[in-house]
Amino acid sequence: MGKITEIATIEAPKALGPYSQGIVTGELLFISGQIGLIPQTGELVEGGLSFQTNQVLDNIAAICGAAGTSLQHIVKLTIYLTDLSQFDLINELMQNRFQAPYPARATVEISALPKNALVEIEAVAATPAGG
Repeated sequence: MGKITEIATIEAPKALGPYSQGIVTGELLFISGQIGLIPQTGELVEGGLSFQTNQVLDNIAAICGAAGTSLQHIVKLTIYLTDLSQFDLINELMQNRFQAPYPARATVEISALPKNALVEIEAVAATPAGG
């Protein structure tokens, strides 16, 4: 098995349980699901789905940065929504933050998220060789 490196940054919210913000192995960064928490306060950002999604992506970008990569190197996203009728809004927000080729993606509706968040996103990104 290859080297496994934990990624942690104060620029993203602390984990809410016994898991890492991110793990690098080989040339991949696996980012744990992020909700729209403000890193400095641990509180959920106010303003609805757009604000939460943008905060989530900021948090993911911070974890990517700590691993030496960026949002543009994300290869896979899994998006969890509490209301799948917001799918078009998610598409618009993703188009504003990513460029082609867009990451592979799954979007699913679930009944609830921690802290009553509206969206959670987990990601896999390419990293410099060897982490």
